[in-house]
Amino acid sequence: MIKLAIFVILIVALGYGFSWVADRPGDIALVWEGQLYQTDLIVAASALVAIIAAVMIAWWLVRTLWTSPHSVRRYFRARTRDRGYQAISTGLIAAGAGNAAMARKMSARARGLIRADQEPLILVLEAQAAVIEGKHDEARRLFQQMSEDPETRELGLRGLYVEANRLGAHEAARQYAEEAAEKAPYLPWAAKAALEYRCQSGQWNEAIRLLDQQRIAHVLSRQEADRLKAVLLTAKAGEQLEGDPAVARDNALHALKLAKDLVPAAVIAGKALLREDNLRKAGSVLEQAWKLTPHPDIARTYLRARSGDSAVDRLKRAERLESLKPNNVESLLIVAEAALDAKEFTKARAKAEAAARSESRERVFLLLADIEDAETGDQGRIRYWMAQALRAPRDPAWVADGQVSEKWLPISPVSGRLDAFEWKMPYGQLAGPVEDGVVVSGAGAISAQPPLAPVDTPAEPKVEQQPIEVTAKPEVEQALPAGTDIEAEPSDRKPDAGTVPEPFFGRPPDDPGVRDPNRMADEKTRLRLF
Repeated sequence: MIKLAIFVILIVALGYGFSWVADRPGDIALVWEGQLYQTDLIVAASALVAIIAAVMIAWWLVRTLWTSPHSVRRYFRARTRDRGYQAISTGLIAAGAGNAAMARKMSARARGLIRADQEPLILVLEAQAAVIEGKHDEARRLFQQMSEDPETRELGLRGLYVEANRLGAHEAARQYAEEAAEKAPYLPWAAKAALEYRCQSGQWNEAIRLLDQQRIAHVLSRQEADRLKAVLLTAKAGEQLEGDPAVARDNALHALKLAKDLVPAAVIAGKALLREDNLRKAGSVLEQAWKLTPHPDIARTYLRARSGDSAVDRLKRAERLESLKPNNVESLLIVAEAALDAKEFTKARAKAEAAARSESRERVFLLLADIEDAETGDQGRIRYWMAQALRAPRDPAWVADGQVSEKWLPISPVSGRLDAFEWKMPYGQLAGPVEDGVVVSGAGAISAQPPLAPVDTPAEPKVEQQPIEVTAKPEVEQALPAGTDIEAEPSDRKPDAGTVPEPFFGRPPDDPGVRDPNRMADEKTRLRLF
């Protein structure tokens, strides 16, 4: 379009020039070697233009004839290259469809039409055909050849990474991913794989550096990059908490600036500040995090900020959390648990029942069972709340890729994905076992709880006293007080020889053959009193 416009402008300018010369007639005289040549101006101008045009046409003809062999060769070479590209295109389509035979055929045809060093797509087609046919050794050789060429290095590293993972050579796969990420951080697969490997090995600084490179290369959005960086800083702070609380505090607070709702960062920041005896700052951090995301870990850290606090002090701190986030299940539960520890059963029961009415789940009913056990000890009610806990939905937990963890982790142990753990109800435990086909709600469970069992005072058992008969020897009978009812033993009954007489009233005699009459009288008196 631009060329056409320029051509039209030139034609118009040329016509305007001839018109201007025609309106101003004149003669041109030329004396050359004594001869006078004279003509009109318009004729001279026309002749000049004609001469210029003739020279240009002659130059074009000479140039065409001179370059015609090269033009012919270039034409046939372009035609051959086009046929080769057509074969490569057909082969790639066949490889994508899984037709290895057609891919091999098109690869051989393309190699015959185009030199492989001039067109790297031929290597790509051959590698794909080798993968489809299961010739992995040949595929790795081709991928290695491509990784040595700057033009196809990224593709070759990608193929080597996939093959290494297929063989289970995770260390080799990690090296390929690291090399690709260092040379091309804008590659999503390389950056993701290298980031996961660095996280699994605990190289948090290297992972953060790679994440910053991804952000600069615009692989990740700003919001996503901030979130992942906050997770990495939290993981780093968690490892530094025991050895260097100050550095752990700085990293955790930085993570909170990037992701204010990251609960583990708030917990670690609070613990680090508590180790420095900065109770005020720790309380402020935990309270801000509680306002955004009420979580049991935040509440436990907040309640046990001071190791010397009594149960009543912890109850007051729990009520402080409840005032920051009222009408929340976690707030009600933390106050109920603190009240139970402080032996304030009325408040504990009221808060636990309010939590049950708001959201019925396992932890609520277990808490009610604990309250019942501590306050009344009614086994019927305790079993009732335990049964409700079995039928209630499970409590939220840290879940990643279907796996439940007792604590938060920066990466998934299943897939290695960063920031995979979420605080939610496990997939396989959306509800507990339902015996009757209906899950009882919290309000229904409270209204249907059995009444307290009556407390009976057990009566003291009556002991019937049986008279005890004591047998005494005739020589001892005379020493007993008058009126003593003793049935004398026959005098002709003697103990067997070689036997030791049994102890008398539990006390062995001083002499087996002689019994003390005074001691015998004392024992009899005690029996009568008994």
